[in-house]
Amino acid sequence: MDVSSIGSASTALSQAQTGDAVATLVMKKAMDIQAQSALQLLQALPQVASNPPNLGNSIDVKA
Repeated sequence: MDVSSIGSASTALSQAQTGDAVATLVMKKAMDIQAQSALQLLQALPQVASNPPNLGNSIDVKA
């Protein structure tokens, strides 16, 4: 095995590790942005008015 090939393999491995780290950070940032967007959408939904107490207490099961 040639000594120069060991150096180039080491450099390639280092670049791959750096690329993986950058991709992971970008993915985490994208997930954070999506979570914030989903939270904003949920907060923008109108509040549902509660039903009067007499609704939903009985079910007519006869057809």
